[in-house]
Amino acid sequence: MRSLATSFHIAGRPLGAGEPCYVIAEAGSNHDGNLDQALRLIDAAAAAGADAVKFQTFSADGLYSRNTPMIGYLKEQGLVRSGETVHDLMDRIAMPWQWHRRLVEHCGERGITFLSTPFEEAAVEELERVAVAAYKVASFEIGHLPLLRLIGQTGKPVILSTGMAGLGDIERALETLQAAGCRQVALLHCAIGYPPSFQDLHLRALQTLQQAFGCPVGFSDHSTGLTAPVAAVALGAALIEKHFTLDRSRPGPDHHFSLEPGELRQMVQAVRDCQVALGSGVKYRTAAEEELYRKARRSLVARVAIPRGQIIEADMLAVKRPGTGVPPHLSDWIVGRPARRDIAADEVIMPNMV
Repeated sequence: MRSLATSFHIAGRPLGAGEPCYVIAEAGSNHDGNLDQALRLIDAAAAAGADAVKFQTFSADGLYSRNTPMIGYLKEQGLVRSGETVHDLMDRIAMPWQWHRRLVEHCGERGITFLSTPFEEAAVEELERVAVAAYKVASFEIGHLPLLRLIGQTGKPVILSTGMAGLGDIERALETLQAAGCRQVALLHCAIGYPPSFQDLHLRALQTLQQAFGCPVGFSDHSTGLTAPVAAVALGAALIEKHFTLDRSRPGPDHHFSLEPGELRQMVQAVRDCQVALGSGVKYRTAAEEELYRKARRSLVARVAIPRGQIIEADMLAVKRPGTGVPPHLSDWIVGRPARRDIAADEVIMPNMV
């Protein structure tokens, strides 16, 4: 397998090591079939400071056989209506494809990149018509090699989720994309579950993916709250994808584990703060610490008045703040030396005093 790009751009925004974390606000199917709601999701993602807002482009017929058995969590969590099949549910929540151009235009107006995940070949053709900037491939499609081949041929960057996949699955998918002409790929670690438990997240797999494939890696998060995305950034994630909704109480398969707009804003800020806080890895005294370094660390101080010529003994010394004098670890250099001048009780001892 040829080497992949270590960084690349999506709509002019750099993505990779050393760059600000790329944040994808995943709208998914949380538009509930309402165009105005989809537009308001874009507004919320832009207001939160996300780099991109992502939808999903599929049709029920292109995604599921009508004979697909019911998926357990959908039934257990009451996310399907009485008598509804999986195919029926997908048909109900699918985004109308005629929305694409309007959504792209609205993203342009709000200064945020439009993305969508295609789940069938016709969806790629549709997204090419609206000049999507990059492609996100869902974990479930990592083995859909014809779809990957078609996406790779577009020449666009690809963000590939790897939930449920082993390293062999990922390597085969990458080889397919590369053979089609795509070298700009980012991998997203992902734990499939809606939501998954924290014990199933295994965020250290981010480092495994980075070591194995050398391309930008990130985390597609279905867990609740802000903990996992921030932890992922601390482990080196170059991009974060997180579901969001306007109202978590709404019915539908994705609302219940999604962030609401205020929480999305908090997550983006926490991700940015975390990345800044990671710093350089060099251990040094910062400029902000200088004053307290001088005033709140300790020095040797005269416990009693010490006359000029007096040989200084250990019991004549105390260790007190500020830290402007001889540091305590040099007490052996002070003890046994004569005072060069009178030293007042409680005076900070300076090197030129002995």
